[in-house]
Amino acid sequence: MAYNIYSKYLKDKFGEKVYKLPINLPLSCPNRDGCIATGGCSFCGEEGGSFENLSNSIPVKEQILKNMNYIGKRYNAKKFIAYFQNFSNTYLPIEDFKTHIKESIIDNIVGISISTRPDCINDLYLEFLKEIKDEHDLDITIELGLQTVNYHSLVKINRGHTLGEFIDAVLKVKKYGLRVCTHLILNLPWDNMLDTIENAKFVSSLGIDEVKLHALYIVRGTRLGNQYENKEFEMITRDEYIERVIIFLEYLDPTIVIQRIIGRAPKDNALFVNWNESWWKIRDDIVLTMKSRDSYQGKKFDYLNGKAVRQFQN
Repeated sequence: MAYNIYSKYLKDKFGEKVYKLPINLPLSCPNRDGCIATGGCSFCGEEGGSFENLSNSIPVKEQILKNMNYIGKRYNAKKFIAYFQNFSNTYLPIEDFKTHIKESIIDNIVGISISTRPDCINDLYLEFLKEIKDEHDLDITIELGLQTVNYHSLVKINRGHTLGEFIDAVLKVKKYGLRVCTHLILNLPWDNMLDTIENAKFVSSLGIDEVKLHALYIVRGTRLGNQYENKEFEMITRDEYIERVIIFLEYLDPTIVIQRIIGRAPKDNALFVNWNESWWKIRDDIVLTMKSRDSYQGKKFDYLNGKAVRQFQN
């Protein structure tokens, strides 16, 4: 197997296929409303990351049941993860957060995934999640957007945080025994192959549990979209993206679970999406290329635990 696939991890853990059910809450982001910054990340559209989600006016339990019914019938699925997906899902009062999480704990839910930002991680929220995890025997994962270790690029895309906040968030989450998934974009215009390798080394050294890779897509009307139309940068080629994914995986700790190596993206109002090709075709080409080269996740994972002094060990 070329890399540590998320679906296999779930099947091994729970004994059968497990599906994520997206949940859309009526909330925003501190990088949009003036708390941290305004305007949000330069690549982020008005819908955030939930272009296929149900309306956020529908109660959490009803969203889950609707999605569970549809996916359960379509794939004969019986176990699910409640996925709080859109914007920053810990950016709300603690009592509201507790209410939403408790509403998601229903029959056949075996885990909860919560997408948020490093600057929205706080002990009060983590203490509650630890209690929920222990009381209900649930897998709980905090999905943290990092996007890149290149802090110059983080400023360029108006992330509103740098590496310090991310490290602090990961250490806090791990202290409570929760899982961490890191989101990374490997084709940001200002990053190169050295950044790709450092992305892998960085998340490996922090003991990240899961990684979700994105290919940058560009939405019309965003700040990044305006820069793209003004030809202020060029996107790397499809082949270069494939090379970056392969190198990233080779340097990555082989125990880290890969949720995906390229994502789906909305084509409506988009200026650039996956080189105008199906995401699954690019994914398949990455896997085939890795197999043809005898490449695999962790092939170059030899740099931690004092590499330089191993020569003195028997």
